[in-house]
Amino acid sequence: AYGSDDSLTYVLRGIVLLCLFLGLVAFIAWILWSNKAIKLSEVSIKAPLDLKIIQISDYHNAYFKNNLEKPLALIRDAEPDIIVITGDFIDSRHTNLKRSIAFATELVKIAPCYYTPGNHESRMPREYTALVDTLEELGVCVLCDSSITLDAHGVPYTLIGVEDPMFEIKKNDSVEKVKVVVRNKLQELIKNDDTYKIVLCHRPEAFSIYVQAGVDLAFTGHAHGGQVQIPFVGGLIAPNQGFFPKYTQGTHTSGKTTMIISRGIGNSLCPIRVNNRPEIILANLNK
Repeated sequence: AYGSDDSLTYVLRGIVLLCLFLGLVAFIAWILWSNKAIKLSEVSIKAPLDLKIIQISDYHNAYFKNNLEKPLALIRDAEPDIIVITGDFIDSRHTNLKRSIAFATELVKIAPCYYTPGNHESRMPREYTALVDTLEELGVCVLCDSSITLDAHGVPYTLIGVEDPMFEIKKNDSVEKVKVVVRNKLQELIKNDDTYKIVLCHRPEAFSIYVQAGVDLAFTGHAHGGQVQIPFVGGLIAPNQGFFPKYTQGTHTSGKTTMIISRGIGNSLCPIRVNNRPEIILANLNK
């Protein structure tokens, strides 16, 4: 009897270990899949104009099988009026300029594209110059501390691109310094007129500055969705915001200002996301 009980214990232990092993394999497989499974996240914004905007952020030279056909198909099917690229289109740690240019080459075939740089571009002046030159040759409008007035079915609006503060403050990019630089830039860029004002800026931590400046809609990225999304808690960590950051994804509204934060497409320092799929944003602006 003793031997029988002992054998049963070994069998149960083996079953438990097998279940744990299979669970671990399934978890790893899910993590690997979700890091490459780009989704289209739709948001609706009430505005005085009708406009469909695709936002791409934090591409970081991401590699995907089938030559980016899946994300490109998502964008084509959305039929956007414009595409905005909000920084970190290249990565300073594993730079692949050809990959970013190949992506941009396909994007301009879908809709007019507008680009503003992120902090990674600021670290690579030579590669950034080459990127900008090529983007402009492709027909991408580079908005670097500049603005352009566009038309949405007869209604004018202003698109404003803010160069990332890292171009100015270099390594010591504390939140307060970021806010000061963004505020100074917007004071120069925003005109006192009645047009709907859309800002492209890499930094979600500057949300209070967008509100103070009277921005109607801001597109940002940089936070990578908090890298690890904890249920009922939110993101774990984000650049310049530290642990349990406030601004990692989704929409945030204060007064008349709405900020959209993209979780981005690629990764950089940390190569793995958890419960945090890469995304492309489709913003539907409607009256």
